[in-house]
Amino acid sequence: MGSSRFFLICALHSLVAIACGGLMIFYSSEVSAMKLQGSTPHDQLLIRTSDSFSGLLLVAVGFLLIMVGFVKDREFHSFFAIGCVLLHFATVVWRVCFERKVDELAGEWPRKVFGDIALAVSWILFLVYSWREKYD
Repeated sequence: MGSSRFFLICALHSLVAIACGGLMIFYSSEVSAMKLQGSTPHDQLLIRTSDSFSGLLLVAVGFLLIMVGFVKDREFHSFFAIGCVLLHFATVVWRVCFERKVDELAGEWPRKVFGDIALAVSWILFLVYSWREKYD
């Protein structure tokens, strides 16, 4: 039962990562309400390239999550979930401490923090249910 929950969470997180990454690669200017603008064509190209590369990394993470979802080892599930929680909370700290200070990102960081916390909570719920099964 825990293995199917782990696969389901990995699949949902994978869908989110692949969808967001695809949107960042192909539709970055349409998706972002507030876009960082470069002052020169070189800066604009650099920003677009950076957005596309970030999207590509998200797509790769999405595919890795699908592959990890097929692992059957329960100890690995807990280890991986704890790592994901720590990663999401580190991202929240980064957004609160640094992104909110960038004027162009000031309107977007609360929404992103909420999303990161929601993703972390899904892993925490998985950990709670798996520990409950283990110790009941």
